Amino acid sequence: MRILYDRERCVGTGSCVFAEPAVFDQDEDDGRLVVLDENPDENFRQGVLDAIAVCPVAAIELAKD
Repeated sequence: MRILYDRERCVGTGSCVFAEPAVFDQDEDDGRLVVLDENPDENFRQGVLDAIAVCPVAAIELAKD
């Protein structure tokens, strides 16, 4: 699993962090998306999918490998 993201599109709602805090965080300066692990273990798949679903600006997606 590989996460793709557009940090510039992020508006800093933090929805992704609530959905999967082991993979996503927010920048302390501007509140925008920080991906802690771009290739997380499959154990985090559901949380990552939840984060993708709740992102209001579609800044996160999974790579289609």
